[in-house]
Amino acid sequence: MKLIGKEAMKDVDARLIKDMGFPETVLIENAGRAVAEEACAFLGGAARKRIVLLCGKGNNGGDGLAALRFLSRFGASCSLILTAEPEQMGKAAQAELVMTEGFAFPRFVWEKEPQKALAAARQADLLLDGLVGTSFHGSLREPILSFVRALKELTVPILAIDLPSGVDADTGKAALALKADLTVTMVAPKPGLYLYPGALYAGAVKVHTIGTPKQVEEEAKSTMTLLDDAFVAPLLPHRPKNAHKGTNGRIALVAGSRGYIGAAELVSKAAVRAGGGLVTVYTEQAAWEPLAIKSTEVMVKTFDPLDVEASVQELLSSDVVAIGPGLGKAPETVRFVRSLVQQLPMPLVIDADGLNALAGEDALLLRLPNKILTPHPGEMARLLGIPTADVLDDPIQCARLGAKRWNAIVVLKCAPTLIALPNGELFVNSTGNEGMATGGSGDVLTGTVAGLLGQVHTASAAALSGVYVHGLAGDLAKGEGTVGMKAGDLLDKLPSAIQKVLRHA
Repeated sequence: MKLIGKEAMKDVDARLIKDMGFPETVLIENAGRAVAEEACAFLGGAARKRIVLLCGKGNNGGDGLAALRFLSRFGASCSLILTAEPEQMGKAAQAELVMTEGFAFPRFVWEKEPQKALAAARQADLLLDGLVGTSFHGSLREPILSFVRALKELTVPILAIDLPSGVDADTGKAALALKADLTVTMVAPKPGLYLYPGALYAGAVKVHTIGTPKQVEEEAKSTMTLLDDAFVAPLLPHRPKNAHKGTNGRIALVAGSRGYIGAAELVSKAAVRAGGGLVTVYTEQAAWEPLAIKSTEVMVKTFDPLDVEASVQELLSSDVVAIGPGLGKAPETVRFVRSLVQQLPMPLVIDADGLNALAGEDALLLRLPNKILTPHPGEMARLLGIPTADVLDDPIQCARLGAKRWNAIVVLKCAPTLIALPNGELFVNSTGNEGMATGGSGDVLTGTVAGLLGQVHTASAAALSGVYVHGLAGDLAKGEGTVGMKAGDLLDKLPSAIQKVLRHA
């Protein structure tokens, strides 16, 4: 699904109203109906339920006012709390407020009657958050600021209209925000609903097109996409009946060292679980024996960091080479990685110590013809030469910057994982969970991407589908709980995750 931010949403609204003849009142009415229907579904019916609208002065409040009228007809007992006097509201919201007068909803103004307003909110079965909309940025201001602080002390469920008040639609940043149980967003999803911390406030997200043409969404100026089953299914390999191990990719993994054989084991098993046909691990001599004993489905060979040419000759028969997990940071290993990657013509997946070896080597990275980089925020910071805090503060910008600077596909492993392409496109992953925050998960991702790349032969398809099914495997493993989840649990669920997505093809 395309993610549409503030400026693009303004363009969409303008096009609908000015170019396509949609009256603003129709859009508000349709949005109100969508909110009312979702509120009914959330409550298991509206009859005799107490619903209170938290009403701002903009169109977000107008959507909520329209929703109240529908909910009243559905049998709910409705009231509203205003954060502005009627004459301070936008024209569309004012018109909606006038239309509620025939319903005689109890009405409170927060600044004039804070205790009565809070009492009404406290007694509600559901609060509709229509305080601020997609144009919000920065921090909440009075009178909404004090209102939100008071509301956060309540335990009443909240349905947010478009996005939770206090969350930035573009970035997900939120200094202070209302935590929703459900967000009903209009026309298209907003990036801030899926980026943290905004995702923590959004709850479940429902998208309603409110009767608008699909082409408006498709033609919106956006370079950001949310990965879902429908998008990823065509990217996955479809194995023919007469496939053999040679057609499913020859995957080479340069990984592991003394004390870090687990990384090599996980990355190799993931490549197999992702469907790789022939998987070979190249590891240092000291790690060979224990790794070979543990590896029954893959071949295990050694490399000599002092003989790069021998490794190049070994690897030339591979379709894909992944480099980095568990290699270590010894000076000879760093020199080996820097020399090796320059002599390999096939697609590369570079992770962990492979990335650490290339930190500060922008010119070298740029020369590599076909590569996927999979850094976590710390590794990304070293590659860009900036503090890790800067990466965490603006991961989207950092991912895009790296992709452009190095002409690479960058998989930035944060929450959520972001995939940036050199052309400026950015993809936000929608799978995965907190249980995956454990050692080895990144190694499984590298193996998954490498295994898929050997079959699909398109770096972007492998990166996007690999990230998605890796997260989905984590979601399937979540059935046993997130505490205590280990990287090996992801391996067990990878085939099921791939099949689940393929059913949407």
